[in-house]
Amino acid sequence: MVNYILKRFMIMVVTILIIVTLTFILMHAIPGSPFNEERGTSEAVQANLMSHYHLDEPLYVQYLIYLKSIVTFDFGPSIKQPTSTVNDLLGRGFPISLELGLVSIIVAVLSGILLGIIAALRHNGFIDYFAMTLAVLGISIPNFILATQLIQTFAVNLNILPAATWSSPKHMVLPVIALATGPMAIIARLTRSSMLEVLTQDYIKMARAKGLSPYKIVFKHALRNALMPVVTILGTLLAGILTGTFVLEKIFAIPGMGKYFVESINNRDYPVIMGTTVFYSTFLILMLFLVDVAYGLLDPRIKLHKKEAE
Repeated sequence: MVNYILKRFMIMVVTILIIVTLTFILMHAIPGSPFNEERGTSEAVQANLMSHYHLDEPLYVQYLIYLKSIVTFDFGPSIKQPTSTVNDLLGRGFPISLELGLVSIIVAVLSGILLGIIAALRHNGFIDYFAMTLAVLGISIPNFILATQLIQTFAVNLNILPAATWSSPKHMVLPVIALATGPMAIIARLTRSSMLEVLTQDYIKMARAKGLSPYKIVFKHALRNALMPVVTILGTLLAGILTGTFVLEKIFAIPGMGKYFVESINNRDYPVIMGTTVFYSTFLILMLFLVDVAYGLLDPRIKLHKKEAE
């Protein structure tokens, strides 16, 4: 286990370094500078600003400076919001984005698994067809399109739910539905197909022959193996949900990291772009690592290393 963790840690470090390098290269490949749109400032003032943010240094020097900031977890001040540091923006926005993402993934996993189980147990029936139709619609409709339709229906036409901001549980309903629907549909389809396969296995037939209750057969014997495909893609779905919050936060005016990230790209706020990229990359890679560990714990047949054949 220790060797596995160390190996995974080294892979995470290399992956983060590659992401940081690519982001740095792509960001500086765009012509111009963050101060090109400043009006009424002299060339001397712009030169001082460039010097203050080390933008007049060679690229390799800027790269080394930024690597140092990553190691010390001090991303410096925002260019467009000089009264706030990047760490301040992360501290204000990330808890809200994390709350939205975690609530959405919990809703997606629980509802998707339940819908998939019901569809499998009612195979080729009305409930099965209805559930799979919902799943296909959930996969087909982009979350930003669904978000606008939810706002139009429940906030504008029916006026029963708020359309924006993030100040009460009622404000969470529409963005969580918009964000969780797609992953829920994928999980439901995977759970259904996997459950149908597991229910035909010999050990399930043996459990039925012993007279075990349907509840024990489904939830104690079949579900654990049926969830293996779900756990396999959970890391990808988690990454999609947490990064998908950026667009929906803009639509629902949620004061999370999406607001700062989108604005930083438009304003070419280099410290904020790099800080949010590194922070989210590290967080997502850690989540993928935890999913790998959970995958190994869920199926004891999966080993962390190969044993020599005896």
